[in-house]
Amino acid sequence: MLDEVDSRLLSEVQKNAMLTAQELGERLNLSASQAGRRRQRLESEGYIIGYAARLDPVRVGLAVQSFVQIQMASHDPEGARSFASLISTRPEIISAWTLTGEADYLLRVWCADLPALNRLIHQVLLPHPAVSRVQSQIVMDQFKPDTALPT
Repeated sequence: MLDEVDSRLLSEVQKNAMLTAQELGERLNLSASQAGRRRQRLESEGYIIGYAARLDPVRVGLAVQSFVQIQMASHDPEGARSFASLISTRPEIISAWTLTGEADYLLRVWCADLPALNRLIHQVLLPHPAVSRVQSQIVMDQFKPDTALPT
């Protein structure tokens, strides 16, 4: 179970994963060693599953964000495994979900430009034997950036 201090700690490290134990302790009104032990416990218990830097997509050459819905022609286990394997090899697909409803999968994609998105759809996704339909929505503007999980 998480207590109130654990929840605050999780909130703080989601805002800035590079906080030292000293800085975290100051924010939580704990000693550096107490803050460090709590963070280690939350890591070992699987509440914190990793740390990553968030990059500016435009500065690294990615100008087009898109959400791509995939409808499968068949739902056999081998087709699903093969499709999941394909998705895992594509760096421009940064996240993927299985869904209920008309679409079977939703992919979040970042590409350098529209021709790159077109190639992904027409040369990679549509040719897969289990895929029946691909529909993409190009993001015009992201007015709320990805944020921390509520704790």
